[in-house]
Amino acid sequence: MSDISDSLTKADELHFTRPIPKSAGAQMRYLLKQLKSTKNVAALLGISQRTVERYVKNEIKQPKAALAARMETEVRRRWQPLVRKRAREKAGRTTGLVIETRARFGFTAAPGTTDDGRMRRITQHLPPEYAQRLFAAQDTGATEAQLRHITAEALQEIYFKDNGARATSLLVEFTDIDYVDFAF
Repeated sequence: MSDISDSLTKADELHFTRPIPKSAGAQMRYLLKQLKSTKNVAALLGISQRTVERYVKNEIKQPKAALAARMETEVRRRWQPLVRKRAREKAGRTTGLVIETRARFGFTAAPGTTDDGRMRRITQHLPPEYAQRLFAAQDTGATEAQLRHITAEALQEIYFKDNGARATSLLVEFTDIDYVDFAF
């Protein structure tokens, strides 16, 4: 499951200025425009070149559910890259991210304090440097564990340690994610 990566992608979609194409033919034409050949589109979606051509010409209008989901995913992944890039650059330079999550947070702290994990619901603004790190990690193909580690570190420093004002030896574990949403 890729909770954090999916949430970052959903946050990107909030900045789209136009909706993605709805019909199967329009989605297929968009993918063809992006990938430059029916062979590339067919390989991406796991269908034949002839099937791609038939969708482009609107000879087939209703794809099976699995193909429709793959087409929509691939279109969303490629839709409005400049808008996505500008929004991410702005978040990485000036605005940062807002994270809302409900997850289990466990702690490693000084002896005599509680380190039992418990479910918490947290809404917190994260500064631009953490936004940059998350976006850079996602763009380089980081695993979900790596993205969780960056997010846990951000919450540890900003929420739990209050930017170094308290609990300086606290280490936070970010596990059992119920949900996580980002906005920027």
